[in-house]
Amino acid sequence: MKITVIGAGAIGGNLAAKLSTVGHDVQVADARGPEAVQAEVLESGARAVALEESVQGRDVIVLSIPFGVAGQLADLFASVPDETVVIDTSNYYPGLLSGQVEAVDNGQVESVYTAEQLGRPVVKAWNAALAETQRTRGVPAGTPGRLAIPVAGDFDEARKVAMSLVDDTGFDPYDAGVLADSWRQQPMGPAYCTELTLDELPAALAAADPVKDRAVRDSMMERRAALPADPTVDDVVEMNRAAHR
Repeated sequence: MKITVIGAGAIGGNLAAKLSTVGHDVQVADARGPEAVQAEVLESGARAVALEESVQGRDVIVLSIPFGVAGQLADLFASVPDETVVIDTSNYYPGLLSGQVEAVDNGQVESVYTAEQLGRPVVKAWNAALAETQRTRGVPAGTPGRLAIPVAGDFDEARKVAMSLVDDTGFDPYDAGVLADSWRQQPMGPAYCTELTLDELPAALAAADPVKDRAVRDSMMERRAALPADPTVDDVVEMNRAAHR
């Protein structure tokens, strides 16, 4: 597929590298310009392009940008065909990684807000796994214990495309339903960054509680302060799991 990844940070850079490794035609765009894309992101064949040139003629556009800034790209996306699948990987951490967004603070689902700001539908994927989990723990389909990633979206075909790409990056995709239900994979629910298999993920999504999960999210810095100075992925995953025991 012809894929553009907008955002070349830990998540976007990893996705660009993995998707180009398995044979997709991948472009990477960064608001700071093509020179901001690190060389290792391009080693597997992805190409750095200017943001204004990145969205035309693509099958899929992956947004791996800070939460709350999608509205700044609305003009860029105005001419993108309806059939182009747009995937949102962002998460809302008010006061930490994002400014305060009143609509989301009042209960609007994160990616529903993003879709409104962008002016078109999005699929939610790759947000519920740590960047390092995504970089190092993807394995071929059929591998015992393969980790799963939830995918939510309102249109069946777009959701299926996103699920296929999740599979390409080394994880079992799980159909998490419509975008309005994607709050179940937001920070810091039982399914968020807890490294679950396809058998385990449905129960974790079902156990999500918006009030409790928001409280767990807002206590993250306090809980991280109790971790070792240089925590491992396993340390962070265990911290997240422990919050729901």
